[in-house]
Amino acid sequence: MADKKAAIATGAAGGIGTTVTHAFLDPGYNVTATSRSNERRLLELGIELPDPPSPFGSYVEAVQTGNLLFLSGMLPVVDHKPKYVGRLGKELDAEAGRDATRTAALGALAAAKKHLGSLDRVTRVVRLGVFMATFGDFFDQPHVADAASDLFREIFGSDKMAVRLVIGVASLPLGMPIELEVIFEVADSCGGNERT
Repeated sequence: MADKKAAIATGAAGGIGTTVTHAFLDPGYNVTATSRSNERRLLELGIELPDPPSPFGSYVEAVQTGNLLFLSGMLPVVDHKPKYVGRLGKELDAEAGRDATRTAALGALAAAKKHLGSLDRVTRVVRLGVFMATFGDFFDQPHVADAASDLFREIFGSDKMAVRLVIGVASLPLGMPIELEVIFEVADSCGGNERT
């Protein structure tokens, strides 16, 4: 396994479009974004981004100020429709919550790519806020939130992980179970992802 991880880290294993997610299941394996681009990492992981989300109201999906890109609350939507409706601990279990969180995180990546032109401009995930509509004695929020954290780690690398805030709330827009707040640090042009 160590040889396979080393080969993947240098881009020698598989090829573009090869799914290599098994190499990232070991949380002790330090993935960095310095050996290849974030866009290439998406291809290597077999991740296809959805269409960027569109607003449900009077706001924009992304605003950049200086080297920070702020995204509006990212919801688990597919084709501008909720993928999940309900609360964790009542209508939905933790695994549905994880899938909803990953769906919202993929939407965040799509929104960032639309704004930046390329995810290679992302140099760090600065902050990840995970808001969950929960019910009763649901206490598995960290496990659900890890679905977004793990996705970002797989793409951007362990050394680019964000600070994180996880909050359970009574309800979220349109009855959806998850809303993400994401702030990325970005470079002026592609190739800046080697910054520390």
